[in-house]
This record gives sequence, structure tokens and C-alpha cells, in this order.
Amino acid sequence: MRSVKSVIAAGAVSFLSQAAFAADLAIAPSPMYAPPPVEEFGGWYLRGDIGMTNQHLKQLDNPGDPNAAHFASTGMGFDSGALFDLGVGYQFNNWFRADVIGQWRGRSNFHGSQFAPVGVFGANFTEANNYSGSKSEAVVMANAYFDLGTWWYVTPYVGAGIGGSYNRISGFRDDGVIINGGVLSNSVTYAGDAGKWNFAWALHAGLGYRVTPNVTLELGYSYMNLGDAVTGTTNSFDGVTVVNGSGFVMKDITSHDLKLGVRWDLETPPVYAPPIIRKG
Repeated sequence: MRSVKSVIAAGAVSFLSQAAFAADLAIAPSPMYAPPPVEEFGGWYLRGDIGMTNQHLKQLDNPGDPNAAHFASTGMGFDSGALFDLGVGYQFNNWFRADVIGQWRGRSNFHGSQFAPVGVFGANFTEANNYSGSKSEAVVMANAYFDLGTWWYVTPYVGAGIGGSYNRISGFRDDGVIINGGVLSNSVTYAGDAGKWNFAWALHAGLGYRVTPNVTLELGYSYMNLGDAVTGTTNSFDGVTVVNGSGFVMKDITSHDLKLGVRWDLETPPVYAPPIIRKG
């Protein structure tokens, strides 16, 4: 009889301890779920772009011609040309990156005219000059960009750059027509090919679309200021150097560029994975 009471007592104690433990589990607070941390990442990337240029110039000067200030200009401009560039950069964090590029801007044809308004050099004298030629550039530029957030894998950005541009003019020609006292005469002047380095700067804007964790496509716009370009010394059609021929200057060349580019990250950005919670 005594042993039966002992077994019943031991069972009761075990039941009560398990009930108390279960009650503690029931009132224990559930673990808090922490939001994923904001990952800051950085890494090197390569980039490349192709695009088209839309170039302009402020004016065409001939410093060696004392009468150049009397001429009016019309139709001055360039045909569109192709561009491509390659570069290397670094992504410092989610919103700031920088790169250095080398860019080649292919030949674009130049055209325009200058004329002396009636009466400038006398009632019986008029003159007009029709210009042709081509221009190309090699650009080296350091750029900085600010990424403005990402929505549905699309990231708008803005940026700016500074560097240098080697502007080269080729095949420049001046076809002139002069009427003096009713006598018509023609003149043809050529300029030697030449180039010069200039300070250059740019403003950028565009959209980036992340195709894979390592590859981003970009549709971009750039406003480029490329400085001046100069021709070589001007010569008449018979090869004799023109007396007032110090060469022509294309002043303040600018361009509106549209580009399609790709960035390849050499390091994959980290991907957040929530912690695994095991039961038991």
C-alpha cells in the first residue's frame, strides 16, 4: 500500500512540473524578426559605351584676316558622328561611383558659310565663303556619378566629368566667291590638318537597368564641352601660303550625346539571406 502511494505521489510531482514548464513556454514572447540590414558594397567595374554625337560650335574665326569681323555666318554646324569609349571604375557604395574613360569620337563633316553684307566693303563689292571639312576627337575624362535609388531594377543617375579633348580638323576647305565692280572671281583655300588639346568637361544623366547581379545596361545622355579646334596654315590652290592665313579656329565646340552602355561589376554585390530558425 505504501509503494502505491509513493508511485502516485511521484507521478503527481512529474505532472505538475511538466505543466509548469508548458505554462512558461506558453507565455514566453515570440522571437522578434529583425529587418534585413542595409548592405553597403563596393567594387571595381569595367564599362563600355557606343553612341551618336550632335555637335555645335559658337563661331568660326580667322584671326589672320583683318576683315573677318565684318563677315556674318550662316549654316555653321556638323553632321552627326559615332562615338565609343572604354573605362574602369569603382562603386564606393549604393549611391556613389566614379570612373575614368577613354573615348573616341569619329569624324563628323563640317559645313557652313560666311558672307560680307552688302555695303560693308563698298557698294560694288561682295564676298561669300563656303567651308567644308571634318573633325574628330580623342577624349580622356574622369567622371563621378550619383545613383538616385532603384525601382524595379531601374536606377536613374546624374553625374559630371572633367578631362581633356584632342580636337583634330582634317580636309578643311574655303571656296570663296568675290564680286568687285561687277567682276566675278573665285578663290579656293586649303588648310593643313591639325589638332590641339583642350580642357573638356561634361554633365551626365541616364538610367541603369541591372540585368544580372554583375551586369547593368545604361541608356545615357551627356552634354560635352570640348573647347576649340584649329586648322593648319591656309594655302591657296597653287600651294602658296596665303598672306593672312594663320589658320581658322572653331570656337567653343559642344555636343549632345546619346549613348548605350554596359557596366560589368568584377565583384558580386552581397545578397541578404534571413537567418534560419530551427524548432526544438
